[in-house]
Amino acid sequence: MERIYFDNGSTAFPKAPGVGDAMAHLLHEGAFNINRGGYEGAYEVAGRVLDTRDLLAKLFHAESSRQVIFTPGVTWSLNMLLQGLLCPGDHVVVSGLEHNGVMRPLFHLCETGGISYAVARTSVTGEVTAKAVEEQIRPFTKLVLVLHASNVCGTILPIEEIGAVCRKHGVFFAVDTAQSAGTIPIDMQTCGIDFLAFTGHKGLKGPQGIGGFLISPKLNASVRPVIMGGTGSYSDLLSQPEELPDKYESGTINLPGIIGLHTALSYLEETGIDAIRQKKDALTRQFLAGVDGLDGVRIIGERTMENRTAVVSVDFPDQDNALAAFRLEQEFGIMTRVGLHCAPLAHQSLGTFPKGTVRFSFSEVNTEAEIEIGIAAVKEIAKKDC
Repeated sequence: MERIYFDNGSTAFPKAPGVGDAMAHLLHEGAFNINRGGYEGAYEVAGRVLDTRDLLAKLFHAESSRQVIFTPGVTWSLNMLLQGLLCPGDHVVVSGLEHNGVMRPLFHLCETGGISYAVARTSVTGEVTAKAVEEQIRPFTKLVLVLHASNVCGTILPIEEIGAVCRKHGVFFAVDTAQSAGTIPIDMQTCGIDFLAFTGHKGLKGPQGIGGFLISPKLNASVRPVIMGGTGSYSDLLSQPEELPDKYESGTINLPGIIGLHTALSYLEETGIDAIRQKKDALTRQFLAGVDGLDGVRIIGERTMENRTAVVSVDFPDQDNALAAFRLEQEFGIMTRVGLHCAPLAHQSLGTFPKGTVRFSFSEVNTEAEIEIGIAAVKEIAKKDC
């Protein structure tokens, strides 16, 4: 039975062409540490790391590649922001779709650090308006933090409008792009984004374990580094360097991951993220049309391609969704993700808590034939006599 991978919201598969080869070449031919070794091989690797920063700065329209900080991923980046910025008495506004990568560190700070937060009004289809965000801003609000697109229902938030609200009120604006980077164009300047967290292994089609953030000069001045140590720079000082990216990049960074990400970013630049999104949208539109209106199946979120990504959650109201997902894999070879998707707040907003959903998330490498198999599988599983 052919395997069909519909879990790209978790991690992209396959990765961009050449990612594995590039990482293996580094490890086999010279995985020299940058900012440490004073020899040609180390300088060559440093140059490729700098090129990767340049590609990311260009992709997200940052002012400088020095604003690009590498971390293991979005969760790590969000923790560095929340723990490095917030102080007792500060207030944060989030959407009702946030992932636990936001909510767990924020909840922890509320429990232990005197922080408070408010959740912007979120519709049952996942809509969050700029007005809903503005309604929750208080005189002591320091940060608005929202995801760009939901990992549960695929709804896209209006980050340009939300950014304008943040500028109006003098509040820092942070965006989690885990589900949008590499698929939706993002301009930090136009959207007024002070902090953009990204992961390399989803829409950017790189390896797991590499991601990072881009930070504005204004926000950088207010954020404390929470991880300190050797940077290969200013080694005569016991204090952490203030210069970017060294301020936030202590220790040995994930060089194989960065090299793999460089290859993936080059592929995206050559292919074009608009072309990638058009293919994803077409496949998602096909799937939505095929399952919409079926007895025994409920689409969560928007039922059309308006304002959504290639992430589709469905509920089998009369069945155990975990069993439905098991059957999809065992009987049809279709890999999905079932449950709460590390986003219980989103499921509460969407009316699917605590049962969760079966999530299909498509890639541009999927085919129309695979989508038809997926539709047929959903129809079969939805039959009441099964």
